[in-house]
Amino acid sequence: MQIKEVIQHLETLAPTTYAEDFDNVGLLVGDPNTPVTGILVTLDTLEIIIDEAIENNCNLIISFHPIVFKGIKKFNGNNYVERVVMKAIKHDIAIFAIHTALDNAIHGVNDMICEQLGLVNRKILIPQSENIKKLTTFAPVTEAETLRSKLFEAGAGTIGNYDNCSFSSEGIGTFRASEKANPSIGKIGKMHHEKETQIQVTYPKHKERNILKALFNNHSYEEVAYEIITLENNNQNIGMGMIGELPESANELDFLKHIKNVFKTGCVRHSELLGKPIKKVAVLGGSGSFAIQNAQRAGADIFITADLKYHQFYEAEKQLILADVGHYESEQYTKNLIVSYLRKKISNFAIILSDKNTNPIQYL
Repeated sequence: MQIKEVIQHLETLAPTTYAEDFDNVGLLVGDPNTPVTGILVTLDTLEIIIDEAIENNCNLIISFHPIVFKGIKKFNGNNYVERVVMKAIKHDIAIFAIHTALDNAIHGVNDMICEQLGLVNRKILIPQSENIKKLTTFAPVTEAETLRSKLFEAGAGTIGNYDNCSFSSEGIGTFRASEKANPSIGKIGKMHHEKETQIQVTYPKHKERNILKALFNNHSYEEVAYEIITLENNNQNIGMGMIGELPESANELDFLKHIKNVFKTGCVRHSELLGKPIKKVAVLGGSGSFAIQNAQRAGADIFITADLKYHQFYEAEKQLILADVGHYESEQYTKNLIVSYLRKKISNFAIILSDKNTNPIQYL
């Protein structure tokens, strides 16, 4: 198995095309054509993780956080980022980062948090927009059904919880082939009228390459007419954060203690208690202060996230409780998710869960 084959599985779980613009995801170090000897999964890539990979004969590290966020002009080993990259290259160890691609995945970071808390009726808190596209094309009436089916097989025609969705209308297409053409229908130099079906299908943008391949491979015309536009619809299966419900309402203080236990954190920083039970819970792993108002609008009783600043706790506005469980703590189950997923996809292969705690924050 080559590194690129492992990446294909990861792209199915969390397409990197949905990562945030500021992020640096994908294969950061290494050649995708390299055969894999073993896979080590970690939250952060530090020197101790490189050493762990060497010890376990793993030449591919799958890291949640990217070791490189911005451009590096020198590799002198003057900081931990340079030392990690230099050591990885020296020992032929590849590094793949998944970060906000997995944050935005429906079965990613935040779904794992919901799973740990036992939340039901889950949905994305901040759905992404402008990542649903619509393809419009035209085909001879006699070929339309076959082409439509091939587009569905390639991943087109999905809208939320529905698939095989399309719209069709019939009309007359006209064209005239030049002397350089090789028409499958009609004759060179002659005006041709053809009964055609207009086919429209939507699709998530990460599937565009496969859908266009299906279009060109299954269309009889030498020149295929098509149009692609980006829709403004929210994609309910892609986005930041999640919101769900507890099976039964819980006392505020009891639930905060439960959170502390679930995330094994040394401290839960929270806004003032409101004297009402907790039922609706919003979560966002990592730095989630930008989603406070989204949690409020969604009617959450509590919003669990990390890295909240002093004044941001005022933004609770007595509408909900803000709970900061710590950055590492909120994302710690991510590596378990990746390992579990890959072990289902890749059997009889060494996929190791790192046993190193890479949390840079210590509690007294």
